Amino acid sequence: MNIGKLLGVIIFVVVIFGAAWIFIRASGNLLSGRGDILVLDDFEDLTDANVKDSVDFGSGNSSRVFVFVSSDPVFSGEKALKVEYDSVPGGYMWIARGYGLDVKGAAKWLCAPEKIKWDRYGVLSFYMYGQGTGTQIAVDLRDAQKEYWRYMITDTKKGWTQVKCPLDEFFSRSDWQPEDAVVDSEMSFPLKSFQLEPRTPGKGVFYIDKLQLSAS
Repeated sequence: MNIGKLLGVIIFVVVIFGAAWIFIRASGNLLSGRGDILVLDDFEDLTDANVKDSVDFGSGNSSRVFVFVSSDPVFSGEKALKVEYDSVPGGYMWIARGYGLDVKGAAKWLCAPEKIKWDRYGVLSFYMYGQGTGTQIAVDLRDAQKEYWRYMITDTKKGWTQVKCPLDEFFSRSDWQPEDAVVDSEMSFPLKSFQLEPRTPGKGVFYIDKLQLSAS
């Protein structure tokens, strides 16, 4: 084999191995959740018929909440989660998706908690279509030891906006924790569920779409 042909073979082999390496790395990133953004929930599995079996929600002490599937407005895809609420002083409510909830069908994250490389992410975010009412909404996360962590947001804009919740700014809930939770004020991974609760008294509606993790 002359030198020209030999060089051609070497270049071909290098290109093939380089392409294979890039593909393997990309596949590994997708499977492990490595990268800038990991979508946890896009609500595309929801239908009018299964929403009660796929979202864990309820209320008490005279507050009320209703959950629906929205096809308009949506931020991406074809569906979003619609929440209608009537919050009263002393009342409570919750709207949750994730694992270990009473509604087992709510375990519909696009990536199981145990497969997520949590140390690669610092922010939980989602898109909210609000009404600009000034309503305060609690964002809760339940960790691996069932401790609930909270971050407060405010409905300040009518229309879609991305809400970013830095994981290191969540605080352990002092008003309530499950009896079997290990409350040690240390967020334990993997996180298992995501929950919302309007806190300002009054009636309102908002939409949620595309729950995701990002590095910043």
